[in-house]
Amino acid sequence: MSGNHLRYWIGFNKVSGVGAVRLRALLDHFGTIEAAWKASARDLHGSGLDERSVESLVQARRDLNLDAEIEKLARYHVQVLTWDDADYPHNLREVYAPPPVLYVRGKIEQHDDFAVAVVGTRRASVYGKEAARMLGEGLARASVTVVSGLAMGIDTVAHQSCIDAGGRTIAVLGCGVDIVYPAQNARLAAEIAERGSLVSEYALGTRPDARNFPPRNRIISGMSLGTVVVEADMGSGARITADFAAEQGRDVFAVPGNIFARGCQGTNRLIQEGAKMVCGVNDILQELNLTMVGEQAQVRAAIPENPTEAALLAHLSAEPVHVDELGRAVGLPIAQVSSTLALMELKGMVRQVGGMNYVLARESRAEYVIE
Repeated sequence: MSGNHLRYWIGFNKVSGVGAVRLRALLDHFGTIEAAWKASARDLHGSGLDERSVESLVQARRDLNLDAEIEKLARYHVQVLTWDDADYPHNLREVYAPPPVLYVRGKIEQHDDFAVAVVGTRRASVYGKEAARMLGEGLARASVTVVSGLAMGIDTVAHQSCIDAGGRTIAVLGCGVDIVYPAQNARLAAEIAERGSLVSEYALGTRPDARNFPPRNRIISGMSLGTVVVEADMGSGARITADFAAEQGRDVFAVPGNIFARGCQGTNRLIQEGAKMVCGVNDILQELNLTMVGEQAQVRAAIPENPTEAALLAHLSAEPVHVDELGRAVGLPIAQVSSTLALMELKGMVRQVGGMNYVLARESRAEYVIE
């Protein structure tokens, strides 16, 4: 994206009262981010923006030095991804009202679509840390990216164990990516930036604040195919992340814990409510169809989607469909349909469920519902 347009995305990201929903409405009304930024107060009112938000935008245009904001990005080696960028994380783009702007230190790769969040309490027990270590290492060895929040406790162990096993990991922050919080994780943050990325929707220089962390948690779950809660009490941030995952149609997993320990009450309750119990990394890999991620990523990179794949996808869902029925639906020879489905299975797009019947591999499931 050109620096000229990027500045307006950054500008809107610093305007109080203009979040994802209102910005989408402005883009729909004015057509471009530049036109929305430069619109008169009268035209902004005409777009449906409320008085307070119009005042905030007009004030921001007077006060912000957008050139200085662009210079900061270069100074801190930070990339900005917006809705308009092809590299914007695919999983996150699919959730309701994804953040319009992401600040990134490090690099987000296409392979990071194969991601699982591992979260939990800051006051982790020895048992919790060992479980997080097992999962972080196992996911890394399966070529799955580990997403977490850089907090002390479970998050720290999940990130570090993934790095130690040679994997990729992403830390989503509740502050600017130029600030490390907690400060004790400065070295870990540097390693993550080298082996993955630090990500935030908050502008550079934003200090950590309690109100920033619940929105941060929706990005953790949104970037992931599923969220694993290792240890958490009833009102913890990890539990909030699980709630977001469920609302986003993503799988929720929980590691069972001691029924007498407060730090396990949240995870045990999640299992009671329908989260999938995790006793080992294979429970996650099999449920999310991630047992062959390395092979899927290689095939996805080598073989682009084609019209045959698109036609087959249009006739697939969570309900099994026989290959013969698919052939009739798309009007193609069975041999061509079968060979295409085989490649799509390697890519992780579909799954054979026996008897030459196929389903979508990542159809959203709703067994776990927040009351």
